[in-house]
Amino acid sequence: MSEKSLSEAEYDAVTDAAAHWCMRLHAGDCTANERQAFAQWHDADPLHAFEYAAMLEIWDVADHLPRTETAPALVAPFKPRSRLRTYAVAAATCLAALPLAAFTGWEAGWLPSSYERFEAADGLRRFTLGDGSQVELNLGTELVYSHYKDQRRVTLKKGEAFFNVRHDSAHPFIVHAGNGQVRVTGTQFNVWKYEDQVRVMLLEGSVQIASDQVHGSVPLTPGMQASYQRGDATPSVRAINPNDTALAWRQGKLILDNLALADALPLINRYLSKPVMLADAGTGAIRIGGIYNINEVNNLIPSLPKVLPVYLTQNQDGNPVLNSIPRKAPKG
Repeated sequence: MSEKSLSEAEYDAVTDAAAHWCMRLHAGDCTANERQAFAQWHDADPLHAFEYAAMLEIWDVADHLPRTETAPALVAPFKPRSRLRTYAVAAATCLAALPLAAFTGWEAGWLPSSYERFEAADGLRRFTLGDGSQVELNLGTELVYSHYKDQRRVTLKKGEAFFNVRHDSAHPFIVHAGNGQVRVTGTQFNVWKYEDQVRVMLLEGSVQIASDQVHGSVPLTPGMQASYQRGDATPSVRAINPNDTALAWRQGKLILDNLALADALPLINRYLSKPVMLADAGTGAIRIGGIYNINEVNNLIPSLPKVLPVYLTQNQDGNPVLNSIPRKAPKG
């Protein structure tokens, strides 16, 4: 953030500008010239970048609000806690751009009373959410927690999280991940998200898995897991293998138990800045095993040609590509 001393009016002006750019960049008619002007404004001062990042989080909250064809009727200003302190006016500005039936803040259950952002940038992290629930974050995970009048809401932006949810039947705990959501009242479960793939593992209690595309939900009981991705009408549900190692990340480990590369790469790539690609289906069928430290997964890729019949190339985007070594035809 900028070290300059700003008056309240100057600070509000930056916040208002961030709200304006947030709306314009999400608008379908945003022009190339506007995007260029935004880039110049964004890079002109660290405070601009900070305020815009905060505004994007407000937008994420707004994205899950109810929508109708009726424009909003703004009423008395909502008084947020410190997490939202400087963004109250801008939040109302952003929300005014959405087709809401009405805007009555906390009482209508459309705005949260608290809003928190958590991330694990360089290691495993454990946090206590505002409702007293516990969450463990895998490396590279980002999530947002919001407390509403009638529910508790988490948006898992990327990564993996293990939840121990405090029971509160009057305020369901809802996790949005990819194109679906997990609804619980109190339980222990794990949610893994990579790109548009999501997997939910239930250890204790019960949850309902619902798709954003269709009505209805799929229940899970302890010892079950569900997976879904973009385009799925309903999640795929199966029992958790007793020898499943998916939760080894809580001890800082990535365990690949004789997996095909096609199945292993999503588990590997979520720890990498440049995801590894497969040259073809034949390469994806090659199997891999081993136990790796999640902080050292970067070292795994260069070592693969030493243990598997593959070699590495690079595509036009700079991603490493795994290629299988052709088998030599037998002589004679």
